[in-house]
Amino acid sequence: MQKLARTEVEVNPSVNSTMDLLHGAGVQATIYLQENFMDFRDWFLFISAAADLKTTFFVFFPIWFHLREAVGIRLIWVAVIGDWLNLVFKWILFGQRPYWWVHETDFYGLAAPPEIQQFPITCETGPGSPSGHAMGSSGVYYVMVTALLSQLVLLQQKTWTARCLRFFLWMGFWAVQVCVCLSRVFLAAHFPHQVISGVISGMLVAEIFEHVHSIYNTSLRRYTSITLFLFGFALGFYLLLKMLGVDLLWTLEKANKWCERSEWVHIDTTPFASLLRNLGILLGLGIGLSSPMYAESCKGKQGQRWTFRLTCILASLLILHLFDSFELPTDREVLFYILSFCKSTCANICAVSLIPYCVSLVLRQTEKKDL
Repeated sequence: MQKLARTEVEVNPSVNSTMDLLHGAGVQATIYLQENFMDFRDWFLFISAAADLKTTFFVFFPIWFHLREAVGIRLIWVAVIGDWLNLVFKWILFGQRPYWWVHETDFYGLAAPPEIQQFPITCETGPGSPSGHAMGSSGVYYVMVTALLSQLVLLQQKTWTARCLRFFLWMGFWAVQVCVCLSRVFLAAHFPHQVISGVISGMLVAEIFEHVHSIYNTSLRRYTSITLFLFGFALGFYLLLKMLGVDLLWTLEKANKWCERSEWVHIDTTPFASLLRNLGILLGLGIGLSSPMYAESCKGKQGQRWTFRLTCILASLLILHLFDSFELPTDREVLFYILSFCKSTCANICAVSLIPYCVSLVLRQTEKKDL
C-alpha cells in the first residue's frame, strides 16, 4: 500500500497531556485483557469481525428487508449515515490507535514502552476516534431491538412476561456492545474512550432515524443526490484540508510503519474504501426500490406470502455471500475503490429487486404446474 507523508497536527500541550493520560490508561486496559483473557482470543476476533458493517449489509439487511421492509431500509440508512459521520468525526478528531501510539509517544519517557500484541485485524488504517465497529454495532442493534419491541404484539403488553422479554432484549443489546468494545480494546485497535463514544454516537444516530419517515418513500433521484452529496462532501473536505497542509490520510503511514506484518494492513480499512462501499450499498437500495422488478415481486401478491419471503431470504443470503467472497484486486487503489462501489451497488440491487423477481417467477411457474 502506498505510504503517504506524515503530517504533524499541532495540539495544545495541556490537551495533549490529558490525552496521553487517557491513552496510557487505555494501553493498560489492553495489556490487562491480553494477559488475562488470551484464551478468548478467537472469540474476540470473531466478535470484531462480526461487528463489521458487512454483516449488516450481507446478513441482517436481507433478513429484515424481506420480513419487515421498513426495518431493513432503516438499517441501511443508519449504517451508511452513521459510518459517514464516523468518518467525518475521525478526520476532525485525529484519534490515535494503541498499536502505533505506544511506539511514538513520549508519555513513557526513557522507560521502554509496554508491549502489546497485534492480530490480523488490528492494523486498521484510519484514525481511531470514535470506533467505527462500536458505532455501527450499537446503531444497527438499536434498530433491530426497537423494531422487535414495536413489531411484536406480546412485547407491547403490560404483563410480567412482556416486561421480562423487553428486559432480556435490552440485556442482549448491551451484552453485544460490551463484547464489541472489549474485543476492539483487546485487539489494540482502539482505546476504551473511543469505543464508548462510538456506542453512544451509534445509538444517537439510530434514535434520530426512528423519527425520520421520509426514508421509506424516497425516490431514486433523491437516493442519487444524497449519494453524490455524501461523497462530494467527504472528498471536498479531504481536498480542502490537504490544500491547507493537513493530510487526512496521515494514519496510513503509521499503519505501514508499526504493523508487525505488512499483510495485516488491508486496503479495505482505508477511509475511502469504507465510504465508497457504503455509498454503493445506499445507491443500490435506491435503484432496487425503484425497479419494476421490485414492484412486481415484493409489492405484488407473492410479496405477502411467507413461502416467497423465506425463499428470498435464503437466496439473498447465498448470493450475497458469493458477492462478499469475491475478492477485488488491491494493487491499484483507485480501481479498488471503483470496483468496491460497483460491487456493493450490484449486491443490494440483487437483494432488493433481482432475487425477489426471480423467486417470484419460479414460484409462479411452480403454481402453474401444480394446477
